[in-house]
Formats: sequence, structure tokens, C-alpha cells
Amino acid sequence: MAAVGNDPRGDTRRTMIATALIGIGLMAAVDEIVFHQLLGWHHFYDLSTPAIGLLTDGLLHAFELLVIVAGFFMFAALRAQRALVPTAAWAGLFLGAGGFQLLDGIGNHKILRLHQIRYGVEILPYDLAWNLAALVMIALGLLLARRAARRRPRPA
Repeated sequence: MAAVGNDPRGDTRRTMIATALIGIGLMAAVDEIVFHQLLGWHHFYDLSTPAIGLLTDGLLHAFELLVIVAGFFMFAALRAQRALVPTAAWAGLFLGAGGFQLLDGIGNHKILRLHQIRYGVEILPYDLAWNLAALVMIALGLLLARRAARRRPRPA
């Protein structure tokens, strides 16, 4: 890998930022496609009319597309500069996806109460599964980030 700044191993920080954006966008897309559209369990904002719910789903979809595109532009630039750090890329992807899911599960579902995962059922198992899956992704991301930070430079 080409040297970036003082780091002969590549650009770990920018790699993680690029793939965290991709992870955020991918998890938002999974939420939007599976839970909002295919299953029809909720909209992004359920405290108003169905039309407002659809509008907020569209805004979420626009957000997810923007962050995915931004992340891939950054990713492509890192590849072109030969500064991409593969382990850091996986770390960023899992941290972004897990972070989005935990923010949604705690922030949107419980604190702001914009929507619940599902209505008309016992919600606790859904909340536990959603938030535990987020924590597993974050833990995996942190493990990979730690591994990426400890990488040794390759001999020239």
C-alpha cells in the first residue's frame, strides 16, 4: 500500500469512515425494504397519517442512498490511492451498520417513539433481537478496528 501521511499501512481512519457510511446506508436500506415495505410493520414516522408515514419512508430512503453513494466515492478514492485498509473497511462496515441499528432501536423506538418495530404483538422479544443484533455488529466492528490498529507495516 502506498503511504498516506505518516502511516505506511494505508489510511485506517478514512477507510473506516467510508465503510461506516456504507454500513449505515445498508442497514437503513435493510430496515426500509424489509420492515417498512415487504413486511409493512411500520413507517419511519407512525404518529401521523399513512401519507406522512410514506413521506418519511421516502426521506429515509433518500438518506440511505446519499450515505451509500458518499461512502462508495470515498471507498473508490482510497482504492485509487492504494490507501484502503481491508480490516478497517470491515470494521467500519460493522460499526456503521450496528450503530445505525442501535440508534434506531434505542433512539427512534424508545426515546423519540417515532415508531416501534411491530405493533399488536409483545414487543420485548423484537426489541431484544433488534438491539442485541446491533450490539453484536458493534462488538465485531470494535474487534476488527482493534485488529486494524495493531497491524504491522509490511516490509518494502
